[in-house]
Amino acid sequence: MDRSRQNSTTTVDREKDEIQEAMGHEKVEFEALEVARHGGREIDDLIDDMERQLEASGGLDKGFFQVQFANPKHFTWLLVAFASMGGLLSGLDQSLISGANLYLPDDLNLNQRQNSLVNSGMPLGAVGGALLLSPSNEYFGRKGAIIISIILYTIGAALEAGSMNFGMIVSSRVILGLGVGLEGGTVPVYVAETVERRIRGNLVSLYQFNIALGEVLGYAVGAMFLKVPGNWRIILGSSLLFSTIMFFGMLFLPESPRFLIHQKKHLEAYKVWKRMRGIEDRESREEFYVMSAAVVQEENEVSEGAKNHRFPWMDFFTEPRARRALIYANVMILLGQLTGVNAIMYYMSVLMNQVGFDKEQSNYMSLVGGGSLLIGTIPAIFLMERFGRRFWAITMLPGFFIGLVLIGVSYQFDVETQLSTVLGLYLSGLIIYMGFFGSYACLTWVVPSEVYPTYLRSYGMTTSDALLFLASFVVTYNFSAMQEGMGKTGLALGFYGGIAFVGEIYQIFFMPETKNKTLEEIDVVFSRPTMDIVRENWAGVTETTKLLCTGKWHKVFVEQAIADPKDQVQVSHA
Repeated sequence: MDRSRQNSTTTVDREKDEIQEAMGHEKVEFEALEVARHGGREIDDLIDDMERQLEASGGLDKGFFQVQFANPKHFTWLLVAFASMGGLLSGLDQSLISGANLYLPDDLNLNQRQNSLVNSGMPLGAVGGALLLSPSNEYFGRKGAIIISIILYTIGAALEAGSMNFGMIVSSRVILGLGVGLEGGTVPVYVAETVERRIRGNLVSLYQFNIALGEVLGYAVGAMFLKVPGNWRIILGSSLLFSTIMFFGMLFLPESPRFLIHQKKHLEAYKVWKRMRGIEDRESREEFYVMSAAVVQEENEVSEGAKNHRFPWMDFFTEPRARRALIYANVMILLGQLTGVNAIMYYMSVLMNQVGFDKEQSNYMSLVGGGSLLIGTIPAIFLMERFGRRFWAITMLPGFFIGLVLIGVSYQFDVETQLSTVLGLYLSGLIIYMGFFGSYACLTWVVPSEVYPTYLRSYGMTTSDALLFLASFVVTYNFSAMQEGMGKTGLALGFYGGIAFVGEIYQIFFMPETKNKTLEEIDVVFSRPTMDIVRENWAGVTETTKLLCTGKWHKVFVEQAIADPKDQVQVSHA
């Protein structure tokens, strides 16, 4: 054990030297992390200075919308509850269309391609919403962008419920999608920038839980109004209730402190930090210090820096650290979408109808898929921060493949003569697929929200969010055509399953660990050369394989989960 610690310390020292030599632009951030780790008068000086400024300005803001709790942790839960309600709205609007699909095409006289466009109209609009993400976040802030997205949700849902023809229903779906795209890229960042690092992954995962909860509610609403005349209008308009609640809830929440520092509003950032995080414990004071130093340094680089002054997003092409984050985040996004989940969610009732259920049964059975997705997110909320992003991703993705194999095989049996076999295989595969995807999908929100540097976070989330919904649109719009062209088994097992297999290989080699790191420490992780990350990952895989082969399960699943990466390699361990 002592020798292991000495080797780990030597590695830390060597990597510190390499980082200080090779990363001139990270120097201030590196020094801030060192001050925070070893303690320093600089932290207390900063807090004392902010307290003097706060006192001179009249103290914390008071007013009806300025909520404050004696225990700042309660504020965190309020913030996450209302902000993550955007996930519930997103999930609700994704699954409501599934129930409406059984009746809407006949009422509006839609052909197959028109109905495909109605289904894919929301992800298509969401691509536009994602492109609005960066300017909206920069000009209106994280909170303002979320409020704008809620307004778009409300307008889209109202128009959906009142649609009279193909053009109107498609337009309403696109407007709704604008809200989904804008909100989907903003809420995870807002939560990641405001909560403490030890629970950041868990609470951003709560956003995916709310998406799954919304999808279950959407299927339930479809079942409730199944026999009501004009049911699809009530189904699609039901999300108005939740968008109204979220709108009023957001009025009580503050702006992200990291964004306020990004806007050079340091005192406002401190006021927000004190309200929602407090300054009594050492960790909170250290994180505020590191955050302030890192964000200010990033702003100085953009202001003074040369070539990318006018177009900071060009750093994604010219700066290796930013480029690594962009590639990694977007590969994770694609792995979540190209395995077909949204196509399956949107067409859930239709797929149930294909395997032998009638229209009424199909609506009820859709709850099986939605419920599995919801249940699958629960372990991620409580365990992802314990086991880490890398372990979670590598463990979950094979579950997709197993579920898709069962779904693909189910199509090889005749529904007329072997109905019980078809239903058994299909439902088993669906439950496994959706359950594992529920846990994995949390990563597709956590990873992009934490890997980009602050000054590029809006731009990065724009690309990730746009790619997510573009992939969703492509998969959803082409689902019927792909099913006809490839065959049901070919699509489920060959295409979706193949993507899952390739994705597993990528994660094993290229996925770094960001467990229990501040956003500023993650900057340092991605400043390392890609091959360093690959070598470290391969060494970890080799070691884990040896432990599993020798039966040391406890060491792999318990000791490794409890271990803090910062204790092993404090600066740059991935």
